[in-house]
Amino acid sequence: MSFAQPIFILSANCSGSSQLSAMLGQHPETYGLPQINLLMLDTVEQLNLLLQGPRQFQVHGLLRAVAQLYSGEQTINAVAMARRWISNRFYADSASVYRQLCRRVAPLRLVDPSTTYCAGRERLERLYAAFPEAHFLHLVRHPRSQGEAVIGIGEGALAIQDGSLEFRTKEDVLVDPQYAWYRYNANIRRFFGQLAPWQKYTVQWEAIVSEPGTHLEAICRWLGLEWNEALAAALLHPERSSYAGFGPYSCQLGHDPYFLRHPAFVSRPLPLPSLSGPLSWRDDGQEFLPEVLTLARELGYN
Repeated sequence: MSFAQPIFILSANCSGSSQLSAMLGQHPETYGLPQINLLMLDTVEQLNLLLQGPRQFQVHGLLRAVAQLYSGEQTINAVAMARRWISNRFYADSASVYRQLCRRVAPLRLVDPSTTYCAGRERLERLYAAFPEAHFLHLVRHPRSQGEAVIGIGEGALAIQDGSLEFRTKEDVLVDPQYAWYRYNANIRRFFGQLAPWQKYTVQWEAIVSEPGTHLEAICRWLGLEWNEALAAALLHPERSSYAGFGPYSCQLGHDPYFLRHPAFVSRPLPLPSLSGPLSWRDDGQEFLPEVLTLARELGYN
């Protein structure tokens, strides 16, 4: 059975990918996934070994998706079934398992917002190797507002998970999310250099929030999806996604926590913060690194 090529939303954490996936998932030609992280590694076995302990939350999206797609619900029993489903594919390569999910929703196109793919170039290359005809959307957010959002999750726990650390001395370690913002977005930019023009698109999350109609239409037309007034209205309701809100016990996450708490989309003017000035999460008055400033300006933040 054939399937349509997926759509990958590539971004740093807390940049709007969860909400945009749920929005695009309201289109009748697509299926918005949570952050399933399936293509982080080559095999399901490797993924299972990595996503344990403090990283176990990163498998929640895959469990919720399998539960919903194969049982039609996300109950504790459905999640237990999803764990068995994954265990039965323990020695399979992750790309072949991903194709099973593509076939499950065919003829719809999967929309995958997994931010973990952008942490390393080899992960992005894995996406392309598995789906060379896929579309890749680079979703960006201002490094100041994105950094403040990341620091707000678990008192900086997400930033630590991302490796956003500055070692001032052996005993003095500062958590600074600008490092991950730069690494993720720089990886995406380099990856985009090898893609055909038709399969890559870059947009600011702030632009979508400020003018959703304009930018959602542009995205859908780039993807070759139908567009009309009824669809424009439907895409403004990400809260209708099966993954909007927390999941069952032991599998609550799978999306950006901000989206899980407040899944409704609110369009509003979103002024851009300044690239200059001290960073609120630092205690030394330091500003953005020169390389962060350069990349931010290349992405349209002036």
